[in-house]
Order: sequence, then C-alpha cells, then structure tokens
Amino acid sequence: MHCKLLFCVATAMLLASCGQGENANVPGDTGDKAAYAGIAQESVIVLNGTEPFWGGHVERGTFIYTTPENIGGTRISVSRFAGRGGLSFSGELDGQPLDLAVTPGDCSDGMSDRIYPFVATLQIGSEQRSGCASLAEDEPGEP
Repeated sequence: MHCKLLFCVATAMLLASCGQGENANVPGDTGDKAAYAGIAQESVIVLNGTEPFWGGHVERGTFIYTTPENIGGTRISVSRFAGRGGLSFSGELDGQPLDLAVTPGDCSDGMSDRIYPFVATLQIGSEQRSGCASLAEDEPGEP
C-alpha cells in the first residue's frame, strides 16, 4: 500500500510538471477537470519496456506481462482507472502489488527510430520499470 501511494504521488507530480505554461492545457494540467479519455475502454494497449526488458498488452481487464524469460507472458487481472493525466491499471503479481501507468507523451524505446505516443511506467512491489506504449490499432504491420 505504501509503495502504491508513493507511485501515485510521484506520477501526479510528474504529470503536473508537464503543464508548465499558462496555456499548456495538457492532460493533468490544473485546468483539465475531466478524466482522461484519450484511450477508449475497448482499446488494446501494447507495451514495450526498456531495460530490464519487459512488455505485453492490456486488453479487457487483463495485463499480459512478458519478459525475455517468459515470452508467453503471465495473465494478470487488472482494474482500470482514468485519472486526469492518463490511465492506470492495478493488480497483483506473485503476491506483490502491480501498478501500470500509461500517460500521453512522446516516448522512445532507445533502440529504434520509432516514437511511441504514450509513456508506460510499471511498478511491481518496490521495483519501477520504464517503457513506451501504443494502441494495437496504431501498431505497424509486418514488413
């Protein structure tokens, strides 16, 4: 619970710092009173994590969490929360709290020239991981 609260506070501070200008009006800005609606409830969110590498996708209340050691992934039941500056998904992995925040913003995986439209932050227990996210319908097809 303590780590979850710290994660939420840190995420809120990060989002608040995004609205630097008086007219910034970005998600999370103090002028933004509505819950984030930039990702539809039925959308599939594809995740690509940086070192340590992780990934997966969120779809219909389930987060499929993958790592190089577990390519098939682990199914985690998550609840969705639409905050003012993005979405969060909460669940449990191996007895530890899991929180995934997806916020709008240009994100680079550091290995390709691709820029993703969302930043992903994954907290498992006391460990925090970074990554990028996109919507499945926006993913490039096979070459």
